[in-house]
Amino acid sequence: MRTRPSRLFRLFALVSAFAALAACGGGAETAQNPVTSAPSQPSSYTGPVPATADIQAFKINVWDNIKADNRCGSCHGAAGQLPNFARMDDVNLAYSQALTVANLPSPADSRIVTKVVGGHNCWLADNASCGAILTRWISDWSSVTQSGAGRTIQLTAPPIKDPGSSKSFPANPPPEFTAVHNLLVTNCAGCHSSQSATQQQPFFGSSNINEAYAAALTKMNLDSVAQSRFVVRLRSEFHNCWGDCAANANTMQAAIQTLSSAILPTQVDPSLFLSKALTLYDGTVASGGNRYDTNVVALYEFKTGTGNIAYDTSGVEPALNLTLSGADWSWVGGWGIQVVNGKAQGSTAASRKLHDLITATGEYSIEGWVVPANVTQEDAHIIGYSGGTNVRNFTLGQTMYNYDAFGRSSGTNANGSPALSTADADEDLQASLQHVVVTFNPVTGRRIYVNGEFTGDSEGSGGTLGDWDDTFAFVLGNEVSSNRQWQGTLRLVAIHNRALTPTQIQQNFEAGVGQKYFLLFSVSHLVNVPQSYIVFEVSQYDSHAYLFNSPSFISLSPTATPGNIPIRGMRIGMNGAEPVTGQAYRNLDTTITDSLYTAAAGQSLSTVGTILALEKGPQFDEFFLCFDQLGANSRVCSSDPTAIQPAVANVPRPSTIGVRTFEEMQATLAAITGISPNVTSVKNTYLNVKQQMPTSENFQGFLASHQVALAQLSIAYCSALVEDATRRNQFWGFDVTTADLANAGGRNQVINPLLDRTLGLQQLDSDPVRADVATELNSLITTKLCSSACDAARTRTVIKAVCAAAVGNSVTLVQ
Repeated sequence: MRTRPSRLFRLFALVSAFAALAACGGGAETAQNPVTSAPSQPSSYTGPVPATADIQAFKINVWDNIKADNRCGSCHGAAGQLPNFARMDDVNLAYSQALTVANLPSPADSRIVTKVVGGHNCWLADNASCGAILTRWISDWSSVTQSGAGRTIQLTAPPIKDPGSSKSFPANPPPEFTAVHNLLVTNCAGCHSSQSATQQQPFFGSSNINEAYAAALTKMNLDSVAQSRFVVRLRSEFHNCWGDCAANANTMQAAIQTLSSAILPTQVDPSLFLSKALTLYDGTVASGGNRYDTNVVALYEFKTGTGNIAYDTSGVEPALNLTLSGADWSWVGGWGIQVVNGKAQGSTAASRKLHDLITATGEYSIEGWVVPANVTQEDAHIIGYSGGTNVRNFTLGQTMYNYDAFGRSSGTNANGSPALSTADADEDLQASLQHVVVTFNPVTGRRIYVNGEFTGDSEGSGGTLGDWDDTFAFVLGNEVSSNRQWQGTLRLVAIHNRALTPTQIQQNFEAGVGQKYFLLFSVSHLVNVPQSYIVFEVSQYDSHAYLFNSPSFISLSPTATPGNIPIRGMRIGMNGAEPVTGQAYRNLDTTITDSLYTAAAGQSLSTVGTILALEKGPQFDEFFLCFDQLGANSRVCSSDPTAIQPAVANVPRPSTIGVRTFEEMQATLAAITGISPNVTSVKNTYLNVKQQMPTSENFQGFLASHQVALAQLSIAYCSALVEDATRRNQFWGFDVTTADLANAGGRNQVINPLLDRTLGLQQLDSDPVRADVATELNSLITTKLCSSACDAARTRTVIKAVCAAAVGNSVTLVQ
């Protein structure tokens, strides 16, 4: 169905025309954070020299870091408790004791690591960060004698437990949720509602109970109510209490307990052929497997999840820990931080290690796993080592679709300019999870890599780093002066004091990022193969879902062979039931055979992945596998477990009509008129009006200022078009400034090419009717702008106005 020209179109035309006539008529200082001191070191070692290369590697990488009294030396010294691996009198004896608590093939499983992670004498506020640092030190020791350059992962047998009964949320909000909902609407709707002026997701404070229920599911724990996120946020983190925090937490806990008591546990049919059960944390950590970290000097994996400190787990002293500050930042499930308004910054004293270690080699690499929030932000700084907006050692930034690399050297100025940027046409930066690396060495200078591939952007020659400043601070998500805000999520940041090679960059890209585990579902009780497992790579995809990927069959017995095992119809169970969605392996039909199986890698069953909605959180969600057939066992499993339909919020669908954003309008006008956006008059107008043009395609956000800005930009393009004799002749096919506007034929010569370019020859049903638009533009010429014969100057003005009205209306704005 065709539509008639709307009042909106007429308004656009008048705004553009009258605007055309009017047009023709006329650094803060660097913030200082508390200094993070290095460990207090005892006197230099004077005992027997290391007897072997392995003992020397232990001394340099582990012993030198743990011997201090504020680490392990005060207890595990020569006269202290066993094992005395921190003794100062003889490093050879310390080495023999360290072997009893270190697992060199799998450093993360070392006894010394698990003790510290469990809370034993961690020197930081976060036990996991101490464990990560110890793991790195032991890995560095191990790599020297085992010729390893990166982390390796060794699969370990998980605990064996049967799938248990579990409470699961019903698909629709039960009556008992009402009390929880009332508390959320009353006390949380100011932020956590889609109707709020300061809205923050998730929208569990929405007045729409279905929307609120869907958003609240992951914040409530039916099996351990006191550990519900809603309760913890009030009781322990004092977030948005509406009175006494302890009393408010008790009120919330009682409401969730009422809900929990009304939900019966889901029982798993014991006659089904099921694997053993696992939670995410029962798996083998797979994150960063085989990463190349030999020359890393600062590393942030954002595993802590609470507090305001992002710990440097590189193991290189002093630790360059970062303080998170600002109005709007948060930890992200699956390891990461999200920055909307804020930053993470280290002290200048701790940041100096970057200066010292990088200038010593003359090389560096900036590596990050990042998720830009959008492709509209400009002059936004993601990772930097700087002193303000005008001076820096290095910075990785964003300008719309481009990554920008600033780097001070003998070939640049104090601000690291000129910047090296990815090409505009390539649009390398996207609002999705990306691996980005900037390398620098004295020969080739800076180079940029995205998702493991060289972008082709390099400066061609380098220089020296002798002019680097050691008083700057390291910062993420902003400038140290807090006026170059970047919005997005950081999943990993690493600084290396060497330029990574393309092979090493590809290796780190393939290693991936985030909270990933290998889940080994035991099936030994179903097949006649010892220590046999179905292995999934599983990650907490974000704060709301899990990603299951690439299942395989493997036995941890090096001599085992599978023989011939058919496997068909595999499902993933969760919390005692089979989720309706996410069953990507229900059509699996293959056979595990000796010819395809290898002891090192097992046998791949599928290369696809699937998403399952998070229910209770990674600590409590319990997974298991169900099989229609596995070996000699055969029974269709999906006919028995109760399928739980995920809750879907009953909210209005967003409009299918949107508006073009500012960069889309710029590109559209350039395409219609054939005028380059780099023409000075056009570029200056664009820079002036860009901020009052739409930044979102949401039609409900349309403002009158958007149309005024589009009118001004349209006038700039049309003015440049009419004043360029070559371009106007190409556009209209003749010198349009000679057109006889007093006659209908002359007016049509002006109007028809404009309609061809804006409406096209094949119109959409939602477009204004061509004839009606022509009538409006005719009226604009004859009654609004040119009541009598026009002179040459007036003719040019009229043509510019009609052009602006044609190209700067709803056809350009609405999509």
